[in-house]
Amino acid sequence: MAQTRLEVSQIGPIRRAEVEFGDLTVVVGPQATGKSIFLELFKLLEDTRSILAELKRYGLDWDKQTSKLLDIYLGEGMGNIWRRRASRVVYKGQAVDLDQLTARRTGHREESVFFIPAQRVLTLARGWPRPFTDYDPGDPFTVCDFSEKIRQMMQKGLGSGQSLFPHSGRLKSQLRDSLNDTLFLDFQLHVDKERAQKRLVLRTSEEAAPLPYMVWSAGQREFVPLLLGFYWLAPSGATSRRGNIEWVVIEELEMGLHPRAISTVLLLVLELLSRDYRVCLSTHSPHVLEVVWALRAFQDNDAEPERLLELFEVERRHDLTRMAERVLQKEARVYYFDPTTGMTRDISNLDPGAADVAESGWGGLSEFSGRVADVVADVVARAGV
Repeated sequence: MAQTRLEVSQIGPIRRAEVEFGDLTVVVGPQATGKSIFLELFKLLEDTRSILAELKRYGLDWDKQTSKLLDIYLGEGMGNIWRRRASRVVYKGQAVDLDQLTARRTGHREESVFFIPAQRVLTLARGWPRPFTDYDPGDPFTVCDFSEKIRQMMQKGLGSGQSLFPHSGRLKSQLRDSLNDTLFLDFQLHVDKERAQKRLVLRTSEEAAPLPYMVWSAGQREFVPLLLGFYWLAPSGATSRRGNIEWVVIEELEMGLHPRAISTVLLLVLELLSRDYRVCLSTHSPHVLEVVWALRAFQDNDAEPERLLELFEVERRHDLTRMAERVLQKEARVYYFDPTTGMTRDISNLDPGAADVAESGWGGLSEFSGRVADVVADVVARAGV
């Protein structure tokens, strides 16, 4: 695995962030600590030419000014996070001047990062992916771009002739079964038409009345754009990866989901890792770090791949076992964005006994459950005296 390291200083709430990416990289920390800014800067550095070309194609102009570009790319009001004399970016050992970066000529270049934003629920309007041009100029690029990608995939006919979920040509059968048990509950996802307008609906059968987007559960509305993203990344047939895409960034995959559903989505993440994508996650869920902690323990103790599948209670068929074998060869890293210092800490060991509270408390995600256990234990002990 080629070493990829990004250092960011004095940008927005980030005083200093240093991340050396693994095959799986997880970033944690409270809201407004700079996790999204960091990940979006990573995409900007990897895909500069393709991003600038897309912005030009949709008539957006930044006059070669960094502040204007960041207002367009990160979202309105974000232009002032770049401080010319103080801000610093080092990527793969090379200092990067964003002022020079934004003045680059645009040109066609295949992108390498597929970014699934936290605001993905906004990509579906009336149950159909919105085009790039449907967004305001001040909306974050990653939202507009993700929406446009899944819209184009749908326009090419995905779901025509059979249900969009379950879809026999998409995802392993065990993954489809797990999604049905935790998210769809025997409902099928279909492409329907309301007069001339296509829309996504849920049905219990081909003949049943359609259930439009606005009556879905919150979890279903959050998950369906994510499912479409997984479809985009895992083409049907013998192709394991999409074009030149090397990286997948998924923000807050747990949004709106029950813990059992989060487990299923994490299975889909493992599928991406087994296809040799390098995956970056931001999360507020201890569930995600529990899987990373278990993965590291399995690696350290030479566990059989079936033990990884045991976490998810799925049938241990050959294709999933092979997936687990590949995942156990991957390196996972975890970083904490500290709101007090504005700096990052490598907490990859996830050691509950570590002296560093950030590591022992898994970046704050397990602190409350530990405190509850301590207080309850004390109350029970005192009552027994």
